[in-house]
Amino acid sequence: MHIGIDARLLYYSAGGISRYIRALITALAQIDHEDSFTIFQYRKEQASPDWGHNFRRRLLWTPPHHPWERWTLPWEMVTSPLDVIHSPDFIPPFYSRGKRVITVHDLAFLRFPQLLTPASRRYYQQIHWAVKRAHGIAAVSEATRQDMVELLGVPPERIQVIYHAVDDYFHPVVMEKKEAFRLRHHLPERFILWVGVIEPRKNLDTLLRALAWLRQEGHRYSLVVVGSPGWLYQGTFRLIEELEMREDVVLFGSASLEELLFLYNCAWLFIFPSLYEGFGFPPLEAMACGTPVISSNTPSLVEVLGEAPIYFSPQDVSGLAQAILQVDGDAQLRKNMGRRGRERALRYSWRRTAEETLSLYRRVLA
Repeated sequence: MHIGIDARLLYYSAGGISRYIRALITALAQIDHEDSFTIFQYRKEQASPDWGHNFRRRLLWTPPHHPWERWTLPWEMVTSPLDVIHSPDFIPPFYSRGKRVITVHDLAFLRFPQLLTPASRRYYQQIHWAVKRAHGIAAVSEATRQDMVELLGVPPERIQVIYHAVDDYFHPVVMEKKEAFRLRHHLPERFILWVGVIEPRKNLDTLLRALAWLRQEGHRYSLVVVGSPGWLYQGTFRLIEELEMREDVVLFGSASLEELLFLYNCAWLFIFPSLYEGFGFPPLEAMACGTPVISSNTPSLVEVLGEAPIYFSPQDVSGLAQAILQVDGDAQLRKNMGRRGRERALRYSWRRTAEETLSLYRRVLA
């Protein structure tokens, strides 16, 4: 096979989909030395890793998430005779010689359209067109697959569930290194961690309100917020001021992979209150590091994380506060949650993701 992978998003974002694209290509390079791959990247992208002799790189002028990309990409790809073109961010070219495969990560833009900007809503509405044009569809969880059946009317047999994974990079770190990192970054001695893009869907506001309620009850906790502002983030920053929590909240900003490793390890508790996810990288990464996790009980998170976390309804401030107190008051519970989390995270493998993705490529060509 000659397979093309649209990796332009690697230049645009360091978020979950970009990490998936990079991990998938790396895993494909490790297991497939026979097929040919063309990796399409944005023209401003720096040099990529040397994935192998059967991988070549082509630079495109069309920026990622451009409103006209489905019409401009066919012209830019016309000189690449592909058997399969994989669009990991779900918008395929309008025309291609090869079969079109897309990955759908979630349908949050259909579940919660009010949480997006008008421009984002217009862009993501292309999903209706994309699923009709695709010859193969990968969903990152059974919950996402069911959403596609319900909201888009896609026959379930057209969708293959291919889970993401957690990088081997995330693992428990010895105490001395954790403490050195904490002191170097002037982090609280004991803190709760939140990781994500600061936007309404990630629901940081519910966590802030739960911590404010606990403070009124005499339980004060420090929170480290890791991530950059996304769309409609301003309300969250205003809420920090309104709740008078500036002394309790550390805005760490974006973190490198190494910083994330140590942040997960330094935290005594990780909380993921998201309103909706397709898969959910951060809680699984925290679990891989042995950190106890409290998570919202949305379908995909329960599916992916299993029995390791304590769950709460994502807009239940009191329920989240009680869960924090439960974990805080039981050392054995925290130890068990950390052990179960590690065991659960080890179930996911990028090698398996790559193997199942290759099987999808072959299936659409059969």
